[in-house]
Amino acid sequence: MIGTSAVRLEASLDPQLSRWMWLVKWFLAIPHYIVLFFLWIAFTVVTVIAFFAILFTGRYPRSLFDFNVGVLRWNWRVSYYAHTVLGTDRYPPFTLAEVPDYPAHFDVAYPEHLSRGLVLVKWWLLVIPQYVVVGIFLGNWGWGEDETWTGGGLIPFLSLVAVVILLFTARYPMYLFDFLIGLARWVARVAAYAALMTDEYPPFRLDMGGQQPSALTKT
Repeated sequence: MIGTSAVRLEASLDPQLSRWMWLVKWFLAIPHYIVLFFLWIAFTVVTVIAFFAILFTGRYPRSLFDFNVGVLRWNWRVSYYAHTVLGTDRYPPFTLAEVPDYPAHFDVAYPEHLSRGLVLVKWWLLVIPQYVVVGIFLGNWGWGEDETWTGGGLIPFLSLVAVVILLFTARYPMYLFDFLIGLARWVARVAAYAALMTDEYPPFRLDMGGQQPSALTKT
């Protein structure tokens, strides 16, 4: 039986996707990429501050937690629109807040208490096996001849296959949609764990489909 996850990632596929719009979404999303560049800098700073807060108090300050959830949520909406799944033609909103009528959703249940010991090791040691898996999903997962980390990712490859099928058939293959969402959900759980937002170790499990297998309970 699948347990409730602290991390919720969901999405719904647009019923009438444009055959060709995916060709320019990366370009249309450039303003979001610029904003996300600065948001990720802030995310890193906030995570460092949260590290010391958890280490000394066992709590992740709620305002900092909500900000970092917002950054991950913003990133997921842009990713869903422009490159990871390309499952909607609706332009992502410029907000950290949840947008109920947007087809991509992300949330993390706020933890009332976090382990002060785990915070020292989970983001760099315990999560190493997950980093390897996520590297295979996203790409750049092997050493090249020039001593650089290189390799194609499963998610970029499958998303390209999906939109090429869309181009020729006017239909996005649901089996690829479900699989891509499962991969993205796995990555999101690892990201939340590595960012110290939960003590729940990411399961080595592919929960496919647009809807979360178990409902999120947020405090």
